Amino acid sequence: MVRTLLLVWLINALALLALPYVVPSVHVDSFATALIAALVLGLVNSLIRPLLILLTLPVTLVTLGLFVFVINALLFWFVASFVTGFAVGGFWSAFFGAIVYALISWAVSHLVFGPPRVVVVRRDI
Repeated sequence: MVRTLLLVWLINALALLALPYVVPSVHVDSFATALIAALVLGLVNSLIRPLLILLTLPVTLVTLGLFVFVINALLFWFVASFVTGFAVGGFWSAFFGAIVYALISWAVSHLVFGPPRVVVVRRDI
């Protein structure tokens, strides 16, 4: 469990390091900065993001879920505003940066861990 968590953290940090090659207005200074930013992004996405999605549920429903992209961009931009060495050029850079970051992270995680497994438990009563 801990090994998997550390591996996901490393994958997210590597995705942040690869991000400036795809979105040039995103800047990451070093691998240590990427590790810190990945940790803060993970904490923000697990603690603050669900609350924001719940609070903006009417807007999210009206936009058929597209407002979640705006929330992701704002949180990405928010993390970049206080992690030194991690910079984002503006809202649209954060918007596309968050999308590309998620895609890179998902693709590498899929390569490392493989497709998700579905376990079916049958109970014969």
